[in-house]
Amino acid sequence: MSGRVYKGLLVLVAGGLLVAAGHVQEALNRQRADPQLGLTRVAPLENAPPVLAFTTVALGGFRGLIANALWLRASDLQEQGKYFEMVQLADWITKLQPHFVQVWIVQAWNMAYNISVKFSDPADRWRWVQKGIELLRDQALRYNPNEALLYRELAWFFQHKMGYNLDDAHLFYKRAWAVEMTEVLGPYRTNLAALVAGQTEEARRIANQLRQRYKLDPAVMLEVDQAYGPLEWRLPEAHALYWAWLGLQRSTSKDKRFLRRVVYQSMKQCVEHGRIITLGTNAVPVEFGPDVDKIEKANLAFEQMIAEEKETVDSFKRAHRNFLGTAVYLLWINNRPSQAEAWFRYLKQQYPGEVPAEMTVDEFAIQTYVGDVSEMRQDRARAIIEGLLGRYCLDLALGEEDAAVGHHLLARRIWESYQAARQRQKGRLGLAPFETIRDNVIQRYLDPQTGLRPELAARLRAALNLAPAQPR
Repeated sequence: MSGRVYKGLLVLVAGGLLVAAGHVQEALNRQRADPQLGLTRVAPLENAPPVLAFTTVALGGFRGLIANALWLRASDLQEQGKYFEMVQLADWITKLQPHFVQVWIVQAWNMAYNISVKFSDPADRWRWVQKGIELLRDQALRYNPNEALLYRELAWFFQHKMGYNLDDAHLFYKRAWAVEMTEVLGPYRTNLAALVAGQTEEARRIANQLRQRYKLDPAVMLEVDQAYGPLEWRLPEAHALYWAWLGLQRSTSKDKRFLRRVVYQSMKQCVEHGRIITLGTNAVPVEFGPDVDKIEKANLAFEQMIAEEKETVDSFKRAHRNFLGTAVYLLWINNRPSQAEAWFRYLKQQYPGEVPAEMTVDEFAIQTYVGDVSEMRQDRARAIIEGLLGRYCLDLALGEEDAAVGHHLLARRIWESYQAARQRQKGRLGLAPFETIRDNVIQRYLDPQTGLRPELAARLRAALNLAPAQPR
């Protein structure tokens, strides 16, 4: 066979192979675009940064091999506790495979939980917590808008890292976020409907800032607020609810129990400490109090999530039962006896056998908080003390001096016992000075808008030797 014929055959074979590859490529492209298979998509990423667009096209199928090698190395670094070194590797992996959900989660958790605690300065910790939130909110969800795990993780950062008290700097996080949101939304309840309508320049400015910087849609905020509010949007729990709600609406995953759990847990936290008493200063911590007006909405959230959940409904019901017990004592100690009695009956009705039939609401409430002061949670201790001091104010206004002295003394004893049990954790779990808590409660009861009736407020002022209120 001559060389010329041989070369011609090679050309024909090559052409045939190219045609066959074209047909196979079409089938591969269809499979890669199939959401059921979860393979890397072929279509160009919209609004992708240049480096990500380049690696997507240039490396082709080798991206997965490189990402796997980097992931193995990142896993080794994590086991060795070398979290800072992991940051760059994880960044490369997210650029190579932006739809690899797990690496976004690990990277964000690494920043918010592992790296942040390496610093002693709360401001430094806060910067890394913010980085973790921004990574999920601004980047991960940009490329994976239907992934339930990403919404769960982002909501968890707000609910747990910021909203809970397990981090020594949690009060710094809460105040920093509240101050930031106050600058955007203002110090009072924001008219979300006005932001959605956007009929004024100010409303359009705020709505645009929410969308561009915080990726918050005012229309979705309004939906969440109507379902579970009115919410205090300066607190992290409201944002946990927002992202969990959005995840439930957008996620294509069948397993949404973690998102449902975030919803009812966040609502429980709203009841326990969903009211800002004072934003404080850099030297004085922010102070919160219980918001018992949200109990009904929180209960509806529990019932809704229980109705939707099919797999782990028993754990949801246990959480609901515990919440109802919390609601009863919060109402009781905040001088709402009729509401406490109503919710106590509801608790017995929903979960018969959990409470002795002969037990009264007073006995239940007292047993609930007096029996475990030494192990009491911070929110619970503050709520009990504020409730007792509220009763103290009402007793003074009604002329019940003996009862007032008793409530004041019991509140102080609980405060002293709580503080004594946390000598080594006062910075993280301690309460404000007793006099500060008492003065805040007195001012709330004297508030002409939300406090006692004018005649009772005047009696309270007289009992406390305070000057009469100035006419408005």
